[in-house]
Amino acid sequence: MANLLDTLLQGTLLGGRYALMAIGLSLAFGVMRLVNVAHGDFIVLAAYLALVTVNALGLHPLSALLIVVPAMAMLGYAVQRGLLNRAIGRDIMPALLITFGLSVIIQNSLLEVFSADSRRLQAGNLSSTGVSFADGISMGWFPLMTLATAALTIGGLEQFFRRSRLGRAFRAVSDDPEIVQLMGYDPRHVHALAMAVAFATVGIAGTFFGIGTIFDPALGPPQLLFAFEAVIIGGMGSLWGTLAGSMVLGIAQAIGFRIDPGWGILFGHAAFLIILAVRPQGLFPRTRDA
Repeated sequence: MANLLDTLLQGTLLGGRYALMAIGLSLAFGVMRLVNVAHGDFIVLAAYLALVTVNALGLHPLSALLIVVPAMAMLGYAVQRGLLNRAIGRDIMPALLITFGLSVIIQNSLLEVFSADSRRLQAGNLSSTGVSFADGISMGWFPLMTLATAALTIGGLEQFFRRSRLGRAFRAVSDDPEIVQLMGYDPRHVHALAMAVAFATVGIAGTFFGIGTIFDPALGPPQLLFAFEAVIIGGMGSLWGTLAGSMVLGIAQAIGFRIDPGWGILFGHAAFLIILAVRPQGLFPRTRDA
């Protein structure tokens, strides 16, 4: 019984990490119907930006969020306004090709600047301490912080979408860009602002990713895969669904790791395929009135 509870706990905490990484991907699809295949590479880029900020200014990695998040938001606005707005339309292929090119550019640029050596953001005892319960059940403080940050970020975004005029414009542009024009907004500007918000969450995810594990320039695609699976399981465009999908993915992997250390990733992929086959729209698909 204790092993089962510990497995569920570790899987839930792992799901929090995946949720934080998947928020930006879910948001970009929900607003613009855009699948950003460079999403994982932007997460790694944010981790390196946090590393440079920490080394240059001597800040704690969490304090580096004050620089990383706005910088990533500005990058997201520029990428959407300068490149991706030209590719948004009925055909998803142009955007896929552009973001694939960005993925290649980011990986090779990071490799050229930072080499292939693994790095990590040093956060002191935060990333290594936790609390132990009876019967060998334990919980790390940093994974718990990651889960809480993911939930708070999603909750904050949901309130922003429902209560602010710009948030309502984000929701409207995903259904009909002409409605946004009637609201007095330029759809291209709204798209760029939405990507700025998505990249702000990428900045948070990248910093937490850099604290929680070692990273190198080649780790972008695996992070994209986990984020993509979480979004698909939860339902494309649904932020709370993304959190639920991340929990399913994390728990499935934790069960696999408990059975055999080499089976964790396989169990996660299996859960993804099973849910995709049984419920292709995901567990909590976004509806027009959501």
